[in-house]
Amino acid sequence: MRKKHKLQITSLAIILILATSGCAANPSKGTSGATIGAATGAIAGQAIGRSTKATLLGAAIGGMLGYIVGNEMDKYDKEQLNQVYENSPSHKRSQWVNPDNKRSYTVTPQPAYTQPSGQVCREAEILATVDGRPEKVVSTACRDNEGRWVIQK
Repeated sequence: MRKKHKLQITSLAIILILATSGCAANPSKGTSGATIGAATGAIAGQAIGRSTKATLLGAAIGGMLGYIVGNEMDKYDKEQLNQVYENSPSHKRSQWVNPDNKRSYTVTPQPAYTQPSGQVCREAEILATVDGRPEKVVSTACRDNEGRWVIQK
């Protein structure tokens, strides 16, 4: 009887999460990530802790982590940024608009430099316009062993 009760609680939590995720008319990647993270966290919490408390804690942690990951730049934007690191002259602005989410980016790369470890890195100033609000950040990318730019921050 106890196992059946836990399974019912887990199933209810997952159903509630999935049902409420459909409330947004146009869910963002953050919302989608939160939904998937919460469902996965609830399942993991139940499997590990075998209690309602563990299930709810897993859902909360999974939802938060999923939202954070979902809100990051998507694959298209990361590819564009990688092209800037690879091909753009220093101090020359590059711009693009993501066709899916309509966010615009202006990126100004700085000259490449070599770290004491021998790794080649490059910084870029990124001005992103998200929902009409400008957000400015400095990003650093370094070449990996295969010569690809890997975004560090």
